[in-house]
Amino acid sequence: MSWRKEQRRAERGYHHGNLKEALLQAALGLIAEKGPAGFTFADAARSAGVSPAAPYRHFRDRDELLSSIAQRGFEQFEEALTQAWDDGRPDTVTAFERVGKAYLAFARAEPAFYSAMFESGLPVDLNPALLAASERAFGIIRAAAERLAALAPPGMPRPPALMMALHIWSMSHGVASLFARGDAARRKLPMSAEDLLEAEVLIYLRGLGFPTDRRPPAPKDQADQKPPGPPPVPPSGPWGTPK
Repeated sequence: MSWRKEQRRAERGYHHGNLKEALLQAALGLIAEKGPAGFTFADAARSAGVSPAAPYRHFRDRDELLSSIAQRGFEQFEEALTQAWDDGRPDTVTAFERVGKAYLAFARAEPAFYSAMFESGLPVDLNPALLAASERAFGIIRAAAERLAALAPPGMPRPPALMMALHIWSMSHGVASLFARGDAARRKLPMSAEDLLEAEVLIYLRGLGFPTDRRPPAPKDQADQKPPGPPPVPPSGPWGTPK
């Protein structure tokens, strides 16, 4: 759900005393316009139509207000990733690809939340609820990484799932920050954000020893074809036969 729809609901609710929600939506709107560092506590109060002292009824300071917004963002982010992962159905590779697309889709659809979550500079342990929400969201990436690590080809050391999750999270964030969000950070590149992320992940997995070639074999001339033999054994791993 976009912050604009929530803001309209919050404005209606404030007339019934929902000051906290009105302040959250006012701050979210300011983040969308100016970034997480571009407004003050007083700006949030003014945008919500209340006195400069009113925010202190619910928030200790601007950082606590920002951390509440980031917490809500991570909660929505976790929900989007959970739906995309769907416990690895119908297979690990397909589900993992959906998670990457869901990551970029959230960054594109909710740039204000995304900025509060990743660009505000707030330590996540500032707010225990924020820390828990961020860890749950990261847990989806880690679950996908654990399934991928389990598909390591025979004879290849199984890479640590946490290491894989951190790399995949970092790559997803890098692509989203580069041009997946519809803001001033967007860059025009000759490929989509989803294609760029897939290419980066393929290169990373190839470096770990996973077979990553999903292209069908090139056709050959009749004269170059060998006599039929036993069917080839399909490669194992995340980009071979799905498990």
